[in-house]
Amino acid sequence: MTIRTENHTKKHAPKQPERRPSKRPPQRSARYRALLRGKNRPVWEEDPSPLGLLVKAVALLLIVGTVIYPLYTVVLTSISTQADITRAGGLVTVPGGLTLSAYSQILSGGIVTRATIVSIGITVVGTVLSTTVSVLGAFGLSRPGSFAHRPVLFIFLVTMFFGAGMIPTYLLVSNLGLIDSYWSLILPGAVSAFNVLILRAFFMGIDQSIIDAARIDGAGDWRILGQIVLPMSRAVIAVVSLFYGVGYWNAFFNAMLYINDNAKWPLQLVLRSYVLQGVTLPGSGVGQVDVDAGAVTGLPVKMAVMILAIVPILVVYPLVQRHFTKGVIFGAIKG
Repeated sequence: MTIRTENHTKKHAPKQPERRPSKRPPQRSARYRALLRGKNRPVWEEDPSPLGLLVKAVALLLIVGTVIYPLYTVVLTSISTQADITRAGGLVTVPGGLTLSAYSQILSGGIVTRATIVSIGITVVGTVLSTTVSVLGAFGLSRPGSFAHRPVLFIFLVTMFFGAGMIPTYLLVSNLGLIDSYWSLILPGAVSAFNVLILRAFFMGIDQSIIDAARIDGAGDWRILGQIVLPMSRAVIAVVSLFYGVGYWNAFFNAMLYINDNAKWPLQLVLRSYVLQGVTLPGSGVGQVDVDAGAVTGLPVKMAVMILAIVPILVVYPLVQRHFTKGVIFGAIKG
């Protein structure tokens, strides 16, 4: 009976479909796969053609030439003799006789030398002060639950769009007794709300667990800032310091408003007065000179003052450039 039942079950069982061997896709060559990927890639990811490379090279050369050529003419004119400048009728483009008389004249102890020292001092002191205050303010604003966090942050945001104006600022500086003081070139612009917000965004991007672990170990706010936050924020601090340094070095408008004594003028105000307005500067070393003896006057001295104002930024910027993109983009996005 059991055998019959088993046979009956096998006889009436549904037939299983036959399994056919699966067909594998044909193997494609590496060149075909590369062409297939190229069809699906955006235009800007495709390999440039020889004509495209040539156009890019020519465009880059034109841009570089447009930037370098004016600087080249200024440098060459500043080290050219008076005879070469007279022969060229202005800016010198072809090297001839070279001399450093223009630099020796402006750096011989006159107003240009004094203005250079003033600018260096203001830039160093102002950059250190502004960076320190901005870091402290940004760290406080980045900590959740800090005192008056939202009102202070709102005040910073308002100052980015609205200002008191020139006359109220001048009256404030005057009432504080800062007229003809070097502090009038530093304090009115000591803090930039934009830089504080960049630092705050960067500090907020630091992993909170690191700070919590430091607090568990007994670290206070000052220790956390000095030993944890600052070492991790070197890139953004370098960028903010560069912003402040370039701003202080290039500033001349505050000196026009608050400095009446030309002995306290920064270099940029000397550059504006002498090069652009043609004012004769007392004690500048560019008065009566002996052209026959190889001395220079006029245009070479103006170009030498311009180079003196440009060189410090050209020297400092490459040292900070590797932090520039990382510090600005990361600080602006995080948080």
